[in-house]
Amino acid sequence: MSVPERIGKYEVQAVLGKGAMGTVYRGFDATIQRFVALKVIAKSALEPDDLEHTLRRFRQEAQAVGRLMHPRIAAIYDFIETDELACIVMELASGKPLSQHLKEVTRYDLGQTWQIASQILGALEYCHSRGVVHRDLKPANILIDDDFRIKITDFGVARIDNSSLTQFGDLIGTPHYMAPEQCVSGQCTSLTDLYQVGVIVYELLTGEPPFVGTTAEVLRQVLQKSPPDPSQLNPSIPPSLAKVVEKALAKEPRGRYTSARTLAEALKESIESSLGVALASAPPDSAQAVSVSANLLDNARLLAAGAEDPEEGGAGSGAIFAAVADSKKARVLFVDDDERILNALRALFKAHYHVFTAENGALALEIVKRFDIHVIVSDQRMPGMAGVDLLREAKAIAPGAVRLLLTGYSDLAATVGSINEGEVFRFVRKPWDNNELRSTIDDAVAIAAELASPSESSARADAQPPGSVLVIDPEPGLAQGLIPLLSGRVRVHHCLGVEDAVGTLEKEEVAVIVSDLAAGKDELITLFELLKAEHPEILSIVVASAPDAELVIELINHAQIYRLIDKPVSARRLRSKVEAAMQKYADFKRAPELVRQHRAHESELAKPSPWRSRLLERIRALPDRFFLPTS
Repeated sequence: MSVPERIGKYEVQAVLGKGAMGTVYRGFDATIQRFVALKVIAKSALEPDDLEHTLRRFRQEAQAVGRLMHPRIAAIYDFIETDELACIVMELASGKPLSQHLKEVTRYDLGQTWQIASQILGALEYCHSRGVVHRDLKPANILIDDDFRIKITDFGVARIDNSSLTQFGDLIGTPHYMAPEQCVSGQCTSLTDLYQVGVIVYELLTGEPPFVGTTAEVLRQVLQKSPPDPSQLNPSIPPSLAKVVEKALAKEPRGRYTSARTLAEALKESIESSLGVALASAPPDSAQAVSVSANLLDNARLLAAGAEDPEEGGAGSGAIFAAVADSKKARVLFVDDDERILNALRALFKAHYHVFTAENGALALEIVKRFDIHVIVSDQRMPGMAGVDLLREAKAIAPGAVRLLLTGYSDLAATVGSINEGEVFRFVRKPWDNNELRSTIDDAVAIAAELASPSESSARADAQPPGSVLVIDPEPGLAQGLIPLLSGRVRVHHCLGVEDAVGTLEKEEVAVIVSDLAAGKDELITLFELLKAEHPEILSIVVASAPDAELVIELINHAQIYRLIDKPVSARRLRSKVEAAMQKYADFKRAPELVRQHRAHESELAKPSPWRSRLLERIRALPDRFFLPTS
């Protein structure tokens, strides 16, 4: 099957992967400015005898996951079927398969193992409460990003309770991760999923699954042999943890843990006793996740009551969701676990915008998935999911939404995280000034509206050069280190200070500035602020030793820096951040309207001075090599 240009309303942009059953494409929904994954089966590629069976499985995946709403499960948005193909439209999750990580890392320590396993078990607790059994859990079906956040994917063989979709006797699964009952009859329960989690935990701790060999040898061992004690392969595994894994891998389902939560509690207790420290609790229980659906519908019903057509409380959920989605008012989502704050924000903005509110991250993410949210304002300190984590996940779901972080205290970790993970538009303090907050939200809504209407001039940017990297540092080490890290693919300029840097900007197209604050904090901050106000396409990466929260807030609100890196600088981290910034610049070149989200106002806190005025004149006179569209 050749790569299609479009599937339904979705633009096909690239091939993400191919398998025996089909192809996964990167897609784009221009209506709501959202990137998606398009999982496609070409009917012509299937044998006639296999066609209906395969399509049934494919529809089954859409039905199984379409009823699930959980931040650790890749969401499904749509299902398309034509004479030529069948397509599942799903969340474009970030990260690499855990199977790939296992090849690179080999084994994980106890804390990392808990971090991964607890997320998997939290998602399973929710799935099982909704009557869905995955049946093919394995590292290849678990995506993990650099922050150890996971997404479970590939529910293509999932079973829905009380469903006739699965034929009796189907042998479904992957041999190394199959439970004994799968090998015998193919019948699976929630305890089958827990066995597969046990295999994954075993592999995380030891670097290999409990049984290895050919398919026939593995199936025989699954049925007849006990797995080797994991502590024989990894002496750091405590006996109590080895016993937990042994119980999870019991041959008989009745010998295993009774639920995902009880397995999570046993893992947590054994690892805590070994490490001597308290671990973060397992993800919120299924009751919270299940309540998301009702809360989501309440939000939609409340808003639909003010829309053009629905009867208050009388329409079904589909009509309510459609009514809100069709409304022309901008949609602003406020997230805070304090109901009083949400009520105050709703009262402040309801006359001008459709106001959504959410008391937790799970509900907020579902609102973002269901509706075209223009602006997201999240508190930082919330149980279950911090604001930075929420904004990072919301960015992946709705990259066109403008994100703001709301907090009542100067939390350095949160503010740094809001730069490096959430890419927030502004940092808003509690208690807020109503007029300032209105102005900030109005700016954010205006930017979101511009992002939803791409400029026609974006196509001409493709022919422009990708730009270079400018390093501002009184020492040569940072620049000299970057050159081999970037493999000579990008030109690197080195300047000692701000005046020298502006001279380079006058002569060269610079995509990314990497600067050490040791080059002069006040001068550099002024440069960043003025550049972001006049040339927001240039991305700034700041290297700093022990920055304070107030400085970071200033860098967010007035300089919109792209990333902040603590000293000592890791070469791997520096390279990844610079490469990501270069890719962002390339994205700006293809679609210059995206830059508007990163434009900052000149700082009102800065004191006017002759030097600042001269610097501003030079920056305003810089050649416009980027060809930004006029706004």
